Amino acid sequence: MDGIEDLETTAVTWWAAVAGWFDWLFASGWGIPAKIVLVIAGAILVRWVLLRMIHRSVRQVVAGVKTRYQVKDTGQLTAASPISAVRRVRRTQSLGRVFSNAVTTGIAVVAILLVVWIAFPGATAGFALITAALGAGLGFGAQGIVKDILNGIFLAIEDQLGIGDVVTIGETVGVVEDVGIRTTRVRDVHGTLWFIRNAEIDRVGNQSHGWARAIVDYAVPATVDVDEVRRILTEAATSLRGESRWKQVLLEPPEVWGIQSVAPDAIVLRTVARTRTSAKDDVARELRARIKRALDQAGAARYPVQELRVVDTTEVEAPPAVPDEPAGED
Repeated sequence: MDGIEDLETTAVTWWAAVAGWFDWLFASGWGIPAKIVLVIAGAILVRWVLLRMIHRSVRQVVAGVKTRYQVKDTGQLTAASPISAVRRVRRTQSLGRVFSNAVTTGIAVVAILLVVWIAFPGATAGFALITAALGAGLGFGAQGIVKDILNGIFLAIEDQLGIGDVVTIGETVGVVEDVGIRTTRVRDVHGTLWFIRNAEIDRVGNQSHGWARAIVDYAVPATVDVDEVRRILTEAATSLRGESRWKQVLLEPPEVWGIQSVAPDAIVLRTVARTRTSAKDDVARELRARIKRALDQAGAARYPVQELRVVDTTEVEAPPAVPDEPAGED
């Protein structure tokens, strides 16, 4: 018992000495600089702790999905895991980035106000005026900023888009690289990085949600046997299903929907395949190549070679998706 009492007495004495030293420091000429340094150090410490908590939560979600589906890189999730797992990872990464930005901004604002209050103790009335001015600004001139912040938060919470998604926002089509509290960054197929204000995003076309469909239209002369050409297209398309490389990204066997349009000199037939979102363009390219070879072979055997003219009328493709990066440490 005496040892415990001695330890308690030592702790109390040490704490009293530390408190007395701080009282002397704050009362001296170094008081104001010391308080400012403490505020800045406290802000840095609080920010570090909160960001560590956010990043740790993100890492735990991502690591849990990786472990469950036995992959080492988040980019492999699109081919190895169900759609819901991929969306969970991307949503978590986006929320982590948004909350990290919000924490940094909030702590910085509070720290700056405290430093000004310490450096100018008589500025209380001035703070009241500043608060009133800020309120007026938020009511009139800063509505756009508030809308940017709120819309950015809801974009991530509602899972409208996530980091690594291929999206269409207005006239911009590209891969989402960052979802901030005020802007969203999208990289298009040409490498241009677009900064889009969240308040201006009123409609998002997300090509990475759920599943995608590879669509390939081919035009053949109107004089050919449509049933025969359709059989050739079906055989070429379904051959993808028999290979392991394509089987894991195809959600359903490819289909030939039939005649898409008819013109006096040509008939357009459509072939489709339901795929994982990250593999749509690769599957479409492979379908074109296989259908082209099959039609060329059939043309050499049954029809004049020049008649089997292949024309691809597929829409402009979105840029390929990039591997996910967690909002912090991977």
